[in-house]
Amino acid sequence: MRRTILVAALVVLSGCSFIGGGPTTPTPAATDTATSTETAGPTPTPAPTPTETETFDFADPPEDRLGWEDGYWYNESVSVDRSDGLDETELDAVVARSMARVEEVRGLEFEETPPVEVISREAYRERVTDRRSDPTTANRLHQNTKWEAMFMINESIDAIGVQERNFAEGTLGLYDRRSEEILIISEDTETPQMDEITLSQELFHALQDQRFDLSSYDQRTREEANARNGIVEGDGNYVDYLYEQRCESDWDCLTPQDDGSAGGTPDLHVGLWMTSFAPYSEGPEFVQGIHESAGWDAVNEIYENPPESTEQVIHPDKYPDEDPADVTVEHTPSDGWRVLELDGGVNYASFGEGGLYSMFWYATFERTQETGAPSPVVVPYQNFLNFEEGSRQLRDVGPYSYDHPVTEGWAGDRLVPYVNDTSAETNETGYVWKTVWDSEDDAREFADGYDRLLEYRGAEPVAGHENTYRIPEGGEYADAFYVTRDGTEVVVVNAPTVDDLDGVRAGAAPETDG
Repeated sequence: MRRTILVAALVVLSGCSFIGGGPTTPTPAATDTATSTETAGPTPTPAPTPTETETFDFADPPEDRLGWEDGYWYNESVSVDRSDGLDETELDAVVARSMARVEEVRGLEFEETPPVEVISREAYRERVTDRRSDPTTANRLHQNTKWEAMFMINESIDAIGVQERNFAEGTLGLYDRRSEEILIISEDTETPQMDEITLSQELFHALQDQRFDLSSYDQRTREEANARNGIVEGDGNYVDYLYEQRCESDWDCLTPQDDGSAGGTPDLHVGLWMTSFAPYSEGPEFVQGIHESAGWDAVNEIYENPPESTEQVIHPDKYPDEDPADVTVEHTPSDGWRVLELDGGVNYASFGEGGLYSMFWYATFERTQETGAPSPVVVPYQNFLNFEEGSRQLRDVGPYSYDHPVTEGWAGDRLVPYVNDTSAETNETGYVWKTVWDSEDDAREFADGYDRLLEYRGAEPVAGHENTYRIPEGGEYADAFYVTRDGTEVVVVNAPTVDDLDGVRAGAAPETDG
């Protein structure tokens, strides 16, 4: 999947004057959030220059080979009129040539041609809505609890709805493994236009599906999905980058033309966006290092042993030897509290190093939005932005960093939601969130950072209770918290009230003498 990047707002708020294109958004608009825009224009793809073609034999080969697909070589020209979008013949030609180019860049042969459709953003929103199935009460509570724990969505907001809006607004293209079809989403409603760079990535995802067994990857939690996507999206976005480099140097490519008449401000939740974006930014660097040191064969081997954690993607030196810890949570609820069970799903969540970093940085993003200037809470605003050395341009590969001492040293985490008989009506839940760290110093740094995060969210110490905090009623995340550190483990217990903490986990919020 190709995702939009919030280039303009993030760079402007960092204190930099440059507003430029991000690595996967060809022409971002200077708005709070940026997405690609396209406009129609009668500009057929120019023929290659003489230096590209004077010695090349464009005759079709006797059998399929790398760099040739369905009658087109990777460096062959196609003539299209974009003033009214692409007709079926033009689309077939562009897809065939792009497949040949992906083969040329990546060194893998397609087994078959996936169907490709270009649709408007409006039409895509309708598809997302039409395919939505009503979530069960348990699933709704599970999603609300875990995103409330991240201090991103409070319990009064439908977390599933926010995620669906992000998906509808923040996707430039996607490959659907179930239907094996590709969708390219255009901001131009009247005449949806092709973006060849987006097409190349989705074609590569189809190629991955044909050549590697991606269906076997466990993706039960956000952390598992982000870890596996370290290779899936990391490879896809790295190929995307290499493809675009060829477009800039010696290929003629159909890229968006921005005259300001299309596009707009997507309704994206930045916190949820960045939590799932870790493999899109850290993954390409992970893959680039392997490719440049050992070649594509070594990258192919990663699919047989994909990353087990976002930690391994953020810190490639930890791959493949440093596996995450198997974190367990002992269940000791009482007073009507119980573990929230899900039919057909796991009853816990895990966010990993990438997710925990997002939790801390999102607080800084919110404060910076409020003040109009970089205002750190725990993680500095600019820590997230990877600029080219001596430049205000974000890096083409790895534009965003998920590395900071407060989350470095992560070894594992598990969050278990708890409910009582009134949770379905009130949306009030509890949770136990255990994180495990490589060292006591790492655990201490995380616990200190979490205390500062609680303070920013309005939490106050509760007199007469050990390590207990309360965000008062009226606060966005009004709840009670009990936070403890024991060696390399940090445990957060959450409940609607201080009295409920001991019901969620026995022994939580003990009273102090005096």
